[in-house]
Amino acid sequence: MDSDKTEIFIETKRLYLRQWKPEDKKVFYELNCDPEVMRYFPSVLTLEQSNELADKIIALIEKNKWGLFAAELKLSGEFIGFIGLHVPTFEAAFMPCIEIGWRLHKHFWKKGYATEGALAVLDFGFNSLNLSEIISFTSKQNGPSMAVMERIGMKRDYSGDFDHPKIEEGHPLRSAVLYRINKQGFTGFNNKK
Repeated sequence: MDSDKTEIFIETKRLYLRQWKPEDKKVFYELNCDPEVMRYFPSVLTLEQSNELADKIIALIEKNKWGLFAAELKLSGEFIGFIGLHVPTFEAAFMPCIEIGWRLHKHFWKKGYATEGALAVLDFGFNSLNLSEIISFTSKQNGPSMAVMERIGMKRDYSGDFDHPKIEEGHPLRSAVLYRINKQGFTGFNNKK
C-alpha cells in the first residue's frame, strides 16, 4: 500500500480503511450489481448508479476527512467494499445522526472483516471525531447486519424501529430496525473484550 498516494484513515490488524482509488469502482459495481449482496436493498445498482454513489462517497471523504471508507485487505491490497460513517439524508424521528455502515463483496463475508472494521470505525468516531452517539439501521430481514451490530456492542432501540421513507410502501424491506451505541457504551464494551 503506497500511503503517499492514498490517504489511510484507519488501520486494523487486517484492513486499511482509506480514501477510494479510481480502480475501486469496478469491484464496487460488481458487488452493487450482485443480487445476493444487494438482497436487503430495494434493487441492484446500474453501473451509472454505482459510479455516482462512489463519486459521492469520495467527495464526502475529501470534504469531511471521514465517511464510508474503502476497505482494503492489507495482505493482498484487494478492495473488498466499504466500512464507515455517513449522515443519512431522509426524515426520521432519530435524525440528525451519524450512522455506521458496511457493504462487502460476498467473497469476504463470514471472515470477521465487517466486525473488525466497524469496531475500528466506532473507535475513530468516538475518539477522533468526538461523536456522542452512532446509530445503524437495516431491514428487519437483514439478520447478518444485525448480528454485526450486536457483535460491535450496539443495542437495538425497539422504540426507534421505523418504516424506511426511501422504500415504497408495501415493499418487504421497508420495515427497518434501529441500533444505537454511545461513547460510554462503546468504552464499556471495549473494556469487556
